[in-house]
Amino acid sequence: MAEIIRMPKLSDTMTEGVVAEWHKKIGDTVKSGELLADIETDKATMEFESFQEGTLLYIGVEKGKTAPVDSILAIVGKQGEDVSALIEGEKKKVAPAVEVSASAATPAAEPNKNAEPAKAATVATPVVHNPIPKPIASAPTKISNDGRFKVSPLAKKIAGDKNINLSFIRGTGDGGRVIKRDIDNYQGGGTSSVVLDESYSDEPVTQMRKTIARRLAESKFSAPHFYLTMEIEMDEIMKAREAINVVAAPVKISYNDLVIKAVAAALRSNPRVNASWRGDFIRYSNHIHIGMAVAVEDGLLVPVIRFADSKTLSQISVEAKSYAQKAKEKKLQPADWEGNTFTISNLGMFGIDEFTAIINPPDACIMAVGGIHETPIVKDGKIVPGHVMKVTMSCDHRAVDGATGSAFLQTFKQLMENPVILLGMQNI
Repeated sequence: MAEIIRMPKLSDTMTEGVVAEWHKKIGDTVKSGELLADIETDKATMEFESFQEGTLLYIGVEKGKTAPVDSILAIVGKQGEDVSALIEGEKKKVAPAVEVSASAATPAAEPNKNAEPAKAATVATPVVHNPIPKPIASAPTKISNDGRFKVSPLAKKIAGDKNINLSFIRGTGDGGRVIKRDIDNYQGGGTSSVVLDESYSDEPVTQMRKTIARRLAESKFSAPHFYLTMEIEMDEIMKAREAINVVAAPVKISYNDLVIKAVAAALRSNPRVNASWRGDFIRYSNHIHIGMAVAVEDGLLVPVIRFADSKTLSQISVEAKSYAQKAKEKKLQPADWEGNTFTISNLGMFGIDEFTAIINPPDACIMAVGGIHETPIVKDGKIVPGHVMKVTMSCDHRAVDGATGSAFLQTFKQLMENPVILLGMQNI
């Protein structure tokens, strides 16, 4: 008997998924445990294995398309089996909701003029998302769905002979296609000319970007943020890092590794910062799991270094590099990004001196780390050259007060400016 394979819920925040790749086609034999498809979630692209056996009879979501969790992904059964009844049954499950929406949008009958005037009622009108309008014929739209120019072979050859950049040509052919007459009529001066046409490109929002938008909006507008900024003198820890990397081969310690280590130690000394707001109560975690924000092509992922305070710098370094690589390759698993109790976002390597970050739920705090730059500083009453780094901690005021957050930053500053204390806590 045919069985429905549904779009799986591969993460706690996933509401819909995109089929990144099908590894089977209709008519192929499918075995239990065999790779069926790659599913793009809000955080990663994950391999999905079939738990059913049989012949792939129906594909419900084409490659590159989006579908909600629990919708039909595929149907597997005996070869030649009729699955139309299954498909129709699924459609009927959705039909009542559509009918209700339609009736809500239907104008009510004309009221009795003699009746008492009724109080106005708010009716939820369904939102209709209109498709992207087709470009008008005069618009310089020459890009097809696969990203290529729409241009005739003859026009392309003539443009090449005349050294004309096709991106400057207004296509008058079907669907904005560039044709021979467009090249002949072009009055520009080759590749250096500029056509003053307004243009834009629309890109579909990825699952990851949708989730980032939703979660950060929820955080920003529900958690009352306040910010604490502190300047850290970095000369001593720069010397310490240089000395460590002479003897720590092949593991090289980064400044980010040192920040993670110092944050973990500061949290152990200031446990009231290792907190999360839970509505009716505040949770103070005894374990220290540091979320490490990693920039990827589609947005931001936050893999978690667990029990960071108990790990050596070398262990933190290896784990951080491994997570960063997995994040960029979309190979992180749900267990890799869950359970954070504090988050660090470091943009110093991008030349950013100072910034504020939005709290990463369920944490009560996130620390934004800027770059190290050389500047005059005062030591022993004298102005001397030095290196500083600014950090800004965003705090949820419902769980962490200003004095509590300030005490944490004072401890962090002491550890960073006196690396002997930090390194003395545990072996490298």
